[in-house]
Amino acid sequence: MRRRSGFGWLELVIGIVLIGLGVLAFARPDLALTGLVFAYGVAAVVMGVADLILFIQVERYTGFGPMLSLVSGVLSVMSGLMLAAFPGTGVIVLTVLFPIWFIAHCVSRLAHLGHIRFVAGEGIYWFTLIVNLIGLLMGVLMVFRPLFALSTLRFLAAAYLILLGVDSVVMAVSRMGMRR
Repeated sequence: MRRRSGFGWLELVIGIVLIGLGVLAFARPDLALTGLVFAYGVAAVVMGVADLILFIQVERYTGFGPMLSLVSGVLSVMSGLMLAAFPGTGVIVLTVLFPIWFIAHCVSRLAHLGHIRFVAGEGIYWFTLIVNLIGLLMGVLMVFRPLFALSTLRFLAAAYLILLGVDSVVMAVSRMGMRR
C-alpha cells in the first residue's frame, strides 16, 4: 500500500496565497479598497475551508479545539463569500467582520497549539503562538476601535496575511518530515 506524503499541500497553497495577498496590499496601496475586500474574501473562503478540513481531521478528539475549527471555518467561509459577492458593501461591513474573523482564526489556531507542538516541534509551536497572539490583539483592537480598523485595515491586514502565510508554509514544510 502506498503511503501518502506528509507534505501539507493545502496548507502550502494557503500560505502562498496569503503571502501574495499581503505583499500585494503593501506594494499597491493605491488599489481600491473594494479590490482588497474581494481578495480578502477569497482568502477567508480558502482559510475557512482549511479550518473545516482540520475539523474533519481532528473531530475524533474531544474538547474545545475541534469545535473552534468548525465555528472558525463556517464564519470564515460566510464572511469570505459575503466580501467576494458584495465588495462595495463589504468595505463598511469589513470593519466588523474582519476583526471577528481575525479573532476566530487566531483562537482556532491557539486551541491547536498542543497538536502543533507534537506534529511540528517546539520552534514552530512558539512561532504560531506569537503570530496568533499578535493577531488576537489586533482583532480585539479593531473591534474596540472601528475607525482604527477602517483607516489601518490595509496595513494591518497585509502584515498579518504575510505572517499567516509564513505560518502556513512553515506548517506545510514541517509536515514533510513527520510521516514516515
